[in-house]
Amino acid sequence: MKIALITGGSRGLGKSSALHMADKGIGVILTYNSQKEDADKVVSEIEKKGGKAAALQLDVGNSKNFAAFSGAIKDLLKTKFSADHFDYLVNNAGTGAYVAFTEMTEETFDQLSNIHFKGPYFLTQKLLPLMNDGGRIVNVSSGLARFSVPGSSAYGAMKGAVETWTRYLAKELGPRRITANVVAPGPIATDFGGGRVRDNKEMNAMLSSQTALGRVGEADDIGKLVASLVQDDMGWVNAQRIEASGGIFI
Repeated sequence: MKIALITGGSRGLGKSSALHMADKGIGVILTYNSQKEDADKVVSEIEKKGGKAAALQLDVGNSKNFAAFSGAIKDLLKTKFSADHFDYLVNNAGTGAYVAFTEMTEETFDQLSNIHFKGPYFLTQKLLPLMNDGGRIVNVSSGLARFSVPGSSAYGAMKGAVETWTRYLAKELGPRRITANVVAPGPIATDFGGGRVRDNKEMNAMLSSQTALGRVGEADDIGKLVASLVQDDMGWVNAQRIEASGGIFI
C-alpha cells in the first residue's frame, strides 16, 4: 500500500485530497492543528470505506516540533501501516490573512512565513529520510502568486516562494526519483479565510464573473487533482505549477 502524508487534512482542500487518495487505495496520514474532532471524522470516513488512515496533531508554523513529529510518524508507520516509509507528501496546511501592505505587521508577516514557507520547507527536510525513493511531493500554492488582489501581498509572496522552492526540490531530489509539483488553487468555497469566498455572495458573484467556467472552485476540484498528481501515470510531470482556478483573470 502506498501511503500519503497530508498536512491540514481535517477540512477543506486537505480533507478532499485525503478522501480522494483513500478512494484510490492509498493509506492516509493527515495532520491537524486544533480541529481534532474534524480530523477524527475524516479518519472514520476513510475507515468506513475500508481504507487505512490516521491523524496526528501538528502546528506547521512551529518548526521546533518537527523532530518530535518525525519520530511520531516513524512510530505510526510501523504500528498502523506496518511500514518504514511513506510515499507522498502534500504540504497543504495554511491560513489566510487579508491585510493591506501599509497595515501589515511584522508579527503577522512572520506568522504567515512560518506557516506557508518556513514550515513546509523544514518539515519536508525533516521528513525526507522517511520518504520512499520514487515518491511525490505536492505543494499547495495559490492563484494569488500569479495575479494580485489588494490585501494579500504577504500571502501571495509566500506562495511565490513556495513555487520557486518547489523547482529546487525537483532538481535536488531528482537522483531519488522524487517529483515535486505545485497546485495553485483559485478562489475556493471553503471555510478558508473565514469562509469569505463561500459566504460572501457579492464576492462569490464577482469572482465567478471573472472565471471562464463561471463559478468559484469547490474543495473537490482541488482534492481530485492532488490525488491524480501522485499516480504513476503522472510520474513524468515534475517541477510544474498547475493552476486549478477554472480560468480566472485570464
